[in-house]
Amino acid sequence: MHETPGQRPESNEDHAPGAPDGLGAKQVGGVTLSRRALLGSALVTAGGAAAIGFAAARVAPLTADAASPDSGSGAEDVISPFGAHQAGVATPQQRYATFVATDLAAQDAALLRRFLADVSDTVVAIVHGEETPPSPLYPDDAVTPTDYATGLSPSRLTVTTGVGPRVFDLPGISRERPRRLRPLPEFTGDHLDPRWGGGDLLFQICADDPQVVSAAMRALRARMPGYAVIRWTQTGFLTPPKGGGTPRNMFGQKDGTSNPRVGTAQFDDAVWSLPDEPSWFRGGTYLVFRKIRMMTAKWDLTARDEQDAVMGRRRTDGSPLTGKTEFDEPDFEAATAGGEPVIEPDAHIRRAHGVPMLRRSYNYDYGLLTAMAGGSPDPLEHPEDHPHAPGTEEHHHGGHGKLDVGLLFCAYGNDPDRQFIAAQKRLAEQDRLNEFIQHTGSAIFAILPGFGEGGYAGDTLV
Repeated sequence: MHETPGQRPESNEDHAPGAPDGLGAKQVGGVTLSRRALLGSALVTAGGAAAIGFAAARVAPLTADAASPDSGSGAEDVISPFGAHQAGVATPQQRYATFVATDLAAQDAALLRRFLADVSDTVVAIVHGEETPPSPLYPDDAVTPTDYATGLSPSRLTVTTGVGPRVFDLPGISRERPRRLRPLPEFTGDHLDPRWGGGDLLFQICADDPQVVSAAMRALRARMPGYAVIRWTQTGFLTPPKGGGTPRNMFGQKDGTSNPRVGTAQFDDAVWSLPDEPSWFRGGTYLVFRKIRMMTAKWDLTARDEQDAVMGRRRTDGSPLTGKTEFDEPDFEAATAGGEPVIEPDAHIRRAHGVPMLRRSYNYDYGLLTAMAGGSPDPLEHPEDHPHAPGTEEHHHGGHGKLDVGLLFCAYGNDPDRQFIAAQKRLAEQDRLNEFIQHTGSAIFAILPGFGEGGYAGDTLV
């Protein structure tokens, strides 16, 4: 059973004993104020100042109206950061995202607690469109923050925090490691770049305005010195068609069809932590993050019928080859007049079928910047290896083989071994889509439980 949003489980172990005074209180002019009281005063002042899943995913569909950054600045633009679960998982997916992975500079649990509390105070402020609390790192005469996001709607901003496996090696961490938090195995066909993987902490920043996402990233970055060092960032976007509906990925495929629906038992059973997890982790989940580079030039030169066969779905409307509408269940027993399966054995949806987890992914387009930033040999260094029409003369390929575009694939679930890892092993063994994609980044995090007013993300951990 999960707590009602806004409530916290009662526990005498929520906070490590002997925490430094600065973690829960602060001396201001000789008076000790609670951390949340400080935040409240800051808010008042500010207020007065004015792969798998290429053919999957249906959480809460984006609509052109609901996801518009011009939709106003009312209460509907604010996503509460409080609850039994962190915002940004079951939240209807926003248009833009930045993922920030950091390595800890903090050397013990007390510093980690201080950092997580500071970050949470910052998140509570910025998701309401308010100024961030003062940082002790800024000189007295510095303006903090800048006016980069002043006047903008919060645009349904959420910041979701996760921890990597190495956090539990930190001195002073007495909590048991989540049972399924461990580095991912190597998969056949991976082309992983170490610059785009791993990390001790993850901050997933999502909103319907890219400038709001950028400003939130800037606000969090300002809290990091002395606590954490940025390891990698990835930035993506996802735009619904006019009038609403399922967005498309870089292959033109509808990327959002078969996720468990938020608010159902199926969703809870697939996403939120299992009963055998440590009690402090109740309300959390796991995130498997994969950066998937897509060979768009090769895909574009592949016939439409072949594209549909690769996916097992029609590119036009997202319907399975055995169905008529996007959300029809695929019939894997259906055969052609010649006895061949309509959905072929190595079609993507057949190989990925039957694994319940939440897919919440974003497109990315980095042009040549990341592809040319280093790393050799480049796995796409032979762009000529794609079909041409008969009689095509030799020609220069324009550098499209060096483009870095694709999918930031996010899989949330409570059992990575039986969910993402099981599915990815099947896909790596036999999936025709592998001819067109390469996994170049990889990480796993335990997404912390939610927190209530007066708490912070991670308050059951440290």
